[in-house]
Amino acid sequence: MTLRLIAVHAHPDDESSKGAATYAHYLDAGAEVLIVSCTGGERGDLLNELVARDPKSRRDLPGLRRDEMARAQEIIGFEHRWLGYQDSGLPEEGGSVTPSSFAGIPAEVSAEALVRIVREFRPHVMITYNEQGGYPHPDHIRCHEISRIAWQTSGDSEAYPEAGEPWAIKKLYYEEIFNAKRVETVYEHLLARDPDSPLIAQFAELREWMTRRAYRGTARIDVGRFFDRRDEALRAHASQVAPDSSFFFWPNELQREAWPFEDYRLAASRVATSEFEADLFQGIEEDA
Repeated sequence: MTLRLIAVHAHPDDESSKGAATYAHYLDAGAEVLIVSCTGGERGDLLNELVARDPKSRRDLPGLRRDEMARAQEIIGFEHRWLGYQDSGLPEEGGSVTPSSFAGIPAEVSAEALVRIVREFRPHVMITYNEQGGYPHPDHIRCHEISRIAWQTSGDSEAYPEAGEPWAIKKLYYEEIFNAKRVETVYEHLLARDPDSPLIAQFAELREWMTRRAYRGTARIDVGRFFDRRDEALRAHASQVAPDSSFFFWPNELQREAWPFEDYRLAASRVATSEFEADLFQGIEEDA
């Protein structure tokens, strides 16, 4: 049986910063992996000064971001689908999103497009964001909401009857890759190995921020050998990632020694599993 994994993300670049090593790991093991980008990232900020100087970034940001996504897809090797919605942007406090944007359209409406993809691809595992969207961007929250609806309804023949033959996903995970336990473990490892490292000072702000993200993982996937490819895919999204981004300040060698994992929380399952897992597909082959 070929195992299949679908990961649902809000914008192009999210798939590379939140799980790319996991996708590379499972592709290497023979699984099929499909990434769904809910929006085109049209309202994203340009976070790389060098890219901002490129006329195309001002003339055709959506086209640029599609080119970047194609390059990241080539690097990791996953299949990819656009859900087709417009980026909602990040409104100022008290502001609202454009009604025609992803977060402005009712979740029940947008979920049909995702259910259609699920029924076509027939994944065993779905990965998406947690209840807060990973962070409170309206598109991330909507991504969580439509993923939950797809989990609940894709196997129900009475739900979205025009969206294909029913298919029930076996397991649903929330990504928990950026967590306090990971940061603290890498920091302590660095402190023991090289107490005079200039990286120690750089960890201070990150550690303080990450204390607000309690560790809730239940699955820890050993994907350290794919960290370099993950970073290459993330750099492909050059408009969103500055060369000095905090994604890259801690060396992959250090991460592989201290925390060679990407972490997930099991949110729901239709197969028997254990409290802690080292494989997102655990229990699925036995149930087939």
